[in-house]
Amino acid sequence: MLKKTLPLLVSLVFAGPALAAEPLSVAVAANLQYTFDDLAAAFQRETGIAVKPSYSSSGKFVAQIQNGAPYDFFLSADRDFPEKLAELGLTATPPKIYAYGTLVLWTLKPDLNLNNWQQALAGPQVAKIAVANPRTAPYGRETMKVLGKLGLDSKLESKLVFGESISQTNQYIYSRAADAGFTAKSVVVSPEMKGKGHYVELARDSYQPIAQAMVVTRRGGVENGVAARKLYDFMSSATARDILSKNGYLLP
Repeated sequence: MLKKTLPLLVSLVFAGPALAAEPLSVAVAANLQYTFDDLAAAFQRETGIAVKPSYSSSGKFVAQIQNGAPYDFFLSADRDFPEKLAELGLTATPPKIYAYGTLVLWTLKPDLNLNNWQQALAGPQVAKIAVANPRTAPYGRETMKVLGKLGLDSKLESKLVFGESISQTNQYIYSRAADAGFTAKSVVVSPEMKGKGHYVELARDSYQPIAQAMVVTRRGGVENGVAARKLYDFMSSATARDILSKNGYLLP
């Protein structure tokens, strides 16, 4: 019975005008803040569809979508949050991985040697270390796993300052409110931040690959179904993959 009714359900979910009457409202994980400018511009050139992004931590977006926030599309910093929305029946597409994120340690202190970053963070040169909130930001969650695996979580506990998202964490680092901090590689290689300070990539085997997934929300499927589906498909296109790769992401 379910198999017979599924095509009808899908057609209803993606009902709507050929193009969105208003810009697509997209909830964008903060690590994508600089990259998404290029993605949105390329998407509009190819389709004529405008996009209105909002940036925050993935966990906050999930809570907002659960409470009825009018987002058409969700680009998460992991796949757990989109899967949670899917389990709750709040999506119109299955979660799909569009990129893998890379963790880096970044500092604007020119004299801070990151070649042996574990020793540097434990030393007297570093008083504050910025990390995104591990409860709502996947990059913060993976950072804490790395520190725990290396036995540094308790050793550095008094130095850690938590940002609400990667964006706020970056502000702590860039303003030098923190001496160093963990963030996404996409941030430090962006045109806005490239050449500012220096960074080191964390060993890939020290943390779970940060699989970033996307979904069309249930609201987006009903209100802007065709346009939202175009963005869903665009994010797997050669154009989008090239932009993601140039901004430090690994591709699925």
